[in-house]
Amino acid sequence: MKLWLIVIALLAVVGMPIFAVMCGISILSWLGSTNSEQQFVRFIAANVLEERFSSTPILATIPLFTFVGYLMAESKTPDRIVRAASAVLGWMPGGLAIVCTVASAFFATLTGGSGVTIVAIGGLLYPALRRQGYSEKFTLGLVTTAGAMGLLFFPSPLVMIYAFIAGVDVTRAYKATLPPGLLLMVLLCGYAFYEGKRSRIPRAKFDLKEAGSAIWHVKWEIATPLLVALGLTTGLMELDESAGAAALYTLIVEVFVYKDLSLRKVVRVAKDAMMLSGAIILILAMATAMTNYIIQAGIPQAILEFFMERGMNAAWQFILVLNLFVFVLAMLMEPFGALLVAIPLLIPLAATFHINPFHLAVMFLLNLEIAYVTPPMGLNLFIASFRFSRPIVDVYRVVLPFVAVLAVGLGIVIVMPSMSSFTIAGDVAKARAQAAQDGVAPREAWLLECVQEDTNNLKPCSKEDITKWGPDGQGIATKEGEKPKPTGDVVPAMDSGADAGADAGTDEMDDLLKQMLGGGDTDAGAADAEAPKAADPMDDLLKEMLEAGKDGG
Repeated sequence: MKLWLIVIALLAVVGMPIFAVMCGISILSWLGSTNSEQQFVRFIAANVLEERFSSTPILATIPLFTFVGYLMAESKTPDRIVRAASAVLGWMPGGLAIVCTVASAFFATLTGGSGVTIVAIGGLLYPALRRQGYSEKFTLGLVTTAGAMGLLFFPSPLVMIYAFIAGVDVTRAYKATLPPGLLLMVLLCGYAFYEGKRSRIPRAKFDLKEAGSAIWHVKWEIATPLLVALGLTTGLMELDESAGAAALYTLIVEVFVYKDLSLRKVVRVAKDAMMLSGAIILILAMATAMTNYIIQAGIPQAILEFFMERGMNAAWQFILVLNLFVFVLAMLMEPFGALLVAIPLLIPLAATFHINPFHLAVMFLLNLEIAYVTPPMGLNLFIASFRFSRPIVDVYRVVLPFVAVLAVGLGIVIVMPSMSSFTIAGDVAKARAQAAQDGVAPREAWLLECVQEDTNNLKPCSKEDITKWGPDGQGIATKEGEKPKPTGDVVPAMDSGADAGADAGTDEMDDLLKQMLGGGDTDAGAADAEAPKAADPMDDLLKEMLEAGKDGG
């Protein structure tokens, strides 16, 4: 191992910022390249400033959605969300615990992190849950883990960043992550329902007037995600435009409608939000530079060969190793850093095994959240310990049942990949129908069906498409049973032996040349060389001329 890599690893352990770690690795990797033509730092700028990164709407979207989350966190939005959820769901067994789950998921979605959800929603509901009769163990475990599935819902910034790195449409990514997120919410709400029945927690009567009043009071916050979703689904706004509209809308609501925030406080909130956003974008830029070197150096291929040599050549084996790898990584890094470090390594490997890109996203994000609430290194455990003044060992014990519930949800997602992709089945069918109408390969469908290592060179996923279009997707449609023929500027590989002779025989120019040269088959294989040679008219004519010359002599 190179000395500089050891030094950077040690600096990372003692707290060196993740963007500086990535930047150092990128610079020193390029400078230490075995190719002398690549030993320049300018390769980093070229990758960061290229169109794929510098022109992406993600760069504007991240700060805007972060600003929205910070505005809501600093206002009285958590109180209004809890009141509305309690009024609607409080009559059910385990009603307040279900309220905690739903409110935490909604808030984690807007803020992009379950850590701040523990402080905001958990701090608000913890005393209320205890007063209603829930045990200390259940209450502490619930408020620590309730926001886990929130990162799968729109407009989670982690889904957005994954879509950027994987090269898939972010709107479709949100559609795909919705069902697994709802599954986890149902499982956690089911556990809360069971605990409410088991502990005989008293329930409040449903009050239609209070429910209507509470919902009416929170209508402006509920309209925020609806505004963004409406703009995207109708095509009136792009992602960055909808984020800008949401930020302006939330600012007006919190300052001038609810009047929870003063303009002076908004300046402080904006400063905090932009500090976080700037850190994320800087990490994203350095990750882009590092990713290019990783691919250039063939590191994913080396990892794949390592697995192959040890018999791990099946998709299910790769998925098991992937989940273990992400789980361990998430315990050691914060969410954005883990996402930006791991995804570039996993994309080429997942492409080899034709893993669905949305299935990969859901598995990755669920592992992140489970790792953050799993002893002994889960980040959210330390946040909960500090917020509720409980020893960390106590927090370890109380979260284990919730971790088990989340692990069950992850297991269901792993064995049922269709749960992460059935919502985009219509998009795939539409892309295939359009390609069939145009008489071209369904490349847009391939982008939705399996992870692509290079989004500029899309490859087929299924055996049928590989047979029809070739493994590189560069063939043209042929009759059933025929090999795919190359298109465009693709140069076909030269065959040897009898196959080459057969291919040559189908070419009119080759036939004409053979006739002019006497019909000889210059490409005949070894088997043809041993066969008796057919009589040649040109040879007979030459023999007759020679015999006539002898007779005349």
